[in-house]
Amino acid sequence: MSATPLSIRPAVDADRVPLARIFAAVVEEDAGLGTEPPVDIDARAASWTLDGTLVAVVDSEIVGSLHLDASRHGYGELGMALRREWRGKGIGSALLSAAIEDARTRGLHKLSLSVFAHNEPAIALYRKFGFVQEGRRVKHYRRASGELWDTIDMGLLLL
Repeated sequence: MSATPLSIRPAVDADRVPLARIFAAVVEEDAGLGTEPPVDIDARAASWTLDGTLVAVVDSEIVGSLHLDASRHGYGELGMALRREWRGKGIGSALLSAAIEDARTRGLHKLSLSVFAHNEPAIALYRKFGFVQEGRRVKHYRRASGELWDTIDMGLLLL
């Protein structure tokens, strides 16, 4: 990690384009997100939902984000994206820890997420925080290549 400390903070309007660029970079890897390239940066930035989005900042640069979409039924859905070069450095853990704290503050009783079954590093991260597999959607995502990818549904009770 950089000599400058990591900070986690809520996203603000000025973060829209950096968030869209990170999203597009992760999409280009064609392994971790359901969206496929190309990503229209301007359209994505304009449509970004800031409420519930946390950003990870190192050296004044956004290196990752996590979105917590709280439902009216007491649970929250998570989605996360990290720039490749910052993975495995504790950024995902910091974002997830902050999101869990935020969810508890909001009075949510559960967090849930879906992850591609081949994304073993992400699955390991979620398990580290106590998420458990609740289901598997077999051949759920059809990719432009014609491949069909499984997703694993995971949940964390906050009670």
